[in-house]
Amino acid sequence: MRIGEKIKSLRIMRNMTQEELATRSDLTRGFISQVERDLTSPTLENLEMILRALGTDLKDFFSNLGNKEKVIFTKEDRIPIYDTPKGVKEELLLTITTPKNLEPSLVVLEPNSITSVEKPHEGMEFGYVIEGEIELNLNKEIYLVRKEECFYYLANKRHFIKNPSSKSRSKILWLEIY
Repeated sequence: MRIGEKIKSLRIMRNMTQEELATRSDLTRGFISQVERDLTSPTLENLEMILRALGTDLKDFFSNLGNKEKVIFTKEDRIPIYDTPKGVKEELLLTITTPKNLEPSLVVLEPNSITSVEKPHEGMEFGYVIEGEIELNLNKEIYLVRKEECFYYLANKRHFIKNPSSKSRSKILWLEIY
């Protein structure tokens, strides 16, 4: 399989658009399109940026399927998401593409911060509040979720979360399943 085809396959498996991949990898959609069609070859640096946005790395990307499966993921393995609003920090917790399109992340919201508004999409989302509390907004209906409580919903509605506190941060384990 050519590099572009493999990148496209991973992107589709992650349920990402070319635009989302471009934003997450700090490249243009046109460049991503050309790479996926094997019309241009990415530099090693660009390939690493693309693979990081896809939750993998060069070693895993080029490895054979017969290699031992990674089981433990350390703090150093986390992949930061750079296109988040001010006061919101998100890190992908897995550096591999999962067969069931499971995307766990750690989301930290500083006081009074709000995540981006997500448009309705396929899949489901689950969250567990590790620290603080959040307001979960689903189609303008607001739910207060406190520390050690969790939430689950189908992602087919407009949604975002907010830290309502003006003093303390919130930390959430967030799972998106596509």
